[in-house]
Amino acid sequence: MTRTKLWLGALAFSVAALGTQVHAEANRVQFPKDLDDLVHYATIRRGEVTEHIMTTREAVDAVKNGQPIPDGTHFVLVDHRDGKVHRYFVMQKGEGWGNDYPESRRTDDWQFQWFWADKSVNMDENTARCQSCHSSRSGENFLYTFDALGAFDGAVIE
Repeated sequence: MTRTKLWLGALAFSVAALGTQVHAEANRVQFPKDLDDLVHYATIRRGEVTEHIMTTREAVDAVKNGQPIPDGTHFVLVDHRDGKVHRYFVMQKGEGWGNDYPESRRTDDWQFQWFWADKSVNMDENTARCQSCHSSRSGENFLYTFDALGAFDGAVIE
């Protein structure tokens, strides 16, 4: 059993014993080293919130060519409010990462994490909810912007 599985099991037991709601959990997602290396391919506006969605050039090319998105890929949603970064949502893929979770929670080998504007982990977010929501997009590689990614021609899709 991996250290992550042991930690997740201990956390779940502790939370159940205390009757506390689970929020962010330890996982393998790391904040990308340099956001400037990512391709901004879509922008979504929700009222006063603007979300810029970015990924690697390799992920764009893979989707366009009908190939699997490579392990190590990051997708980053940059959540802007009042003209500044409020938080980041990061989706990262790694070989075998799905095995860290029971079958009912797997989103292939994708894992999810929220980060504050200072890039520290946002422990107030429920990352199990991220998996639950993204699982509905299994036919689109668990991405809500899969079609936009395939249609991306260099101009940000809004």
